[in-house]
Amino acid sequence: MARKKSTETIDAEITKVKATMSKLQDKYNDLADRLKELEDQKRRCEADEIMDAFLKSGKSFDEIMTFLKP
Repeated sequence: MARKKSTETIDAEITKVKATMSKLQDKYNDLADRLKELEDQKRRCEADEIMDAFLKSGKSFDEIMTFLKP
């Protein structure tokens, strides 16, 4: 027959699990911040590419906007 755990043992396990969850939440938050930074960098690169293409195209702003509008 399995021996029952004491409330102290269970409390210690609860504390350990909470600490692990807290570390994982911190790691998740760090990764979410990094993902946002990378997505922002990508958008800036794409915007730069679009601007370069626009400047090289010789088209007017109105011509470009007419093309882009649905």
